[in-house]
Amino acid sequence: MYRVGARGPEVLLVHPGGPFWAGKDAGAWSIPKGELADGAEDPLAAARREFLEETGFAASGDFAPLAPVKLKSGKVIQAWSFEGDCDPNALKSNVFSLEWPPRSGRQCEFPEIDRAAFFALEEASRKIHPGQLPFLRELESLLEKPGDASTPAPD
Repeated sequence: MYRVGARGPEVLLVHPGGPFWAGKDAGAWSIPKGELADGAEDPLAAARREFLEETGFAASGDFAPLAPVKLKSGKVIQAWSFEGDCDPNALKSNVFSLEWPPRSGRQCEFPEIDRAAFFALEEASRKIHPGQLPFLRELESLLEKPGDASTPAPD
């Protein structure tokens, strides 16, 4: 999700929840994402479902596919951009269970996403997981094309 304001485009990023990510910031944020439910699920439908599950916000509008990104792990991420707005403070994420502390035998629940925020593209580039940086670069390129809402009309 991105929005265009007086200071230019901003993207919505989410910070992973749980004890591993608690003290991490730069390079830890992500686009809202998840996995296909099964081999037959439409990737855009999965992206919209995961966006809702992770944030509590419905993704709607005109979706522009972005080039898939292959992470060092070999995992391939498909993503779409769309213009929208939400109140990041109203985030409602699903939860996951984890044995915490390790080897304690105690299961704790943590939010999959513990916070969300809109960032200008420059700051988002520092916050986002490095493997996802190509998504921001492509979005920036798309928004710079003539006729786009973020490009002022000629006088």
